[in-house]
Amino acid sequence: MNSPALSLSRRLRQSPFEGRSHHGARAASVYNHVVLPTAYASLEEDYWHLREHVQIWDVACQVQVQIQGPDALRLVEYLTPRDLSKIVPGQCVYAPLIDEQAGIINDPIILCLAPDRYWLSISDSDVLLWVKGLAIGAGFDVEVTDPDVFPLSLQGPKSETLLSRLVKEPLSEVRFFRFIETEIAGIPLVIARTGWSGQGGFELYLDAPSEGERLWDAIVDAGADLDLRPGCPNLIDRIETGLLSFGNDMTLRDNPIEAGLDRFFKMGKAAEYLGQKALEQIAESGPDKRMVRLVVPGAAIANPRGTYAMEVGEAKRSGEVTSITYSPRFNCNVGLGYVPAEASDVGTEVVIHGPDEFVTGQIANNDWGTSG
Repeated sequence: MNSPALSLSRRLRQSPFEGRSHHGARAASVYNHVVLPTAYASLEEDYWHLREHVQIWDVACQVQVQIQGPDALRLVEYLTPRDLSKIVPGQCVYAPLIDEQAGIINDPIILCLAPDRYWLSISDSDVLLWVKGLAIGAGFDVEVTDPDVFPLSLQGPKSETLLSRLVKEPLSEVRFFRFIETEIAGIPLVIARTGWSGQGGFELYLDAPSEGERLWDAIVDAGADLDLRPGCPNLIDRIETGLLSFGNDMTLRDNPIEAGLDRFFKMGKAAEYLGQKALEQIAESGPDKRMVRLVVPGAAIANPRGTYAMEVGEAKRSGEVTSITYSPRFNCNVGLGYVPAEASDVGTEVVIHGPDEFVTGQIANNDWGTSG
């Protein structure tokens, strides 16, 4: 069944790159009130091209929430269990944001522009008004704004080669999760070695939306001999890489320990944060469920519109598949989902209630093996 076409209006925020990025896109979604292309040639062809070449992505949907003022760091610390006390200008940090019950609100990249100025480059939930409410209600001396900054991403193994043709700074000196302030064709940019793929790349933060198409064209011209193509976050690549999608693999109903995001923080953070008591109780008692990787032999399984029910282990405990797709590299389906914490060992058998039939798979390790 064909999906309905998107109706564009003022209600949807306009990407500064959409005059270029929408050409050739075969599918799109809405993310943070911005249109996000989701397929160009095909899911599999886009996947192989991303692994072998370089793509330019319109990810203006990763909108920014700016926190600026004397209490900026204290407020940013209040949003997350991750310790940000040592963050410095030029550094990016991935950090889950949680509510008072330790439910995941969002999982942004936090950029430190200055000791009193931060951007939250957010995934798909309305963080701006939530942060505004916390700042006002708790009396933080800050200004919380939408700075009209939009990212463009270069992803793939040739991304550094391409970008090095356009900026004067030596990109080899820009470490992972660090950024520089520079320009391309006279257009000021913040360029970070980050991105939502497993193939390496950069995100270019543009604060002059009127320059979006000129920036896109300058990059395309410089990458003509590198097989540069428009692209977008790829389902196969992100599952293989183990990148969780907010709204799909984690929601407000899940906490960061269940989702496996506790590898990004340690309990016992000195600074006060929202949901601290709730998260400490979960850490002490242990989570009820765990996010795991799944391998499922056989024919391709469509990614669920919601989730697929799953029976886990000999006791047939209840679990759910949150994301799944066929991997042409591993010749099987690879997926992500939640299982009971006591049944989360690698190699545990699962039975998935797929769209058409029951299929059997196993819990995998981080290399997609199931030897346990």
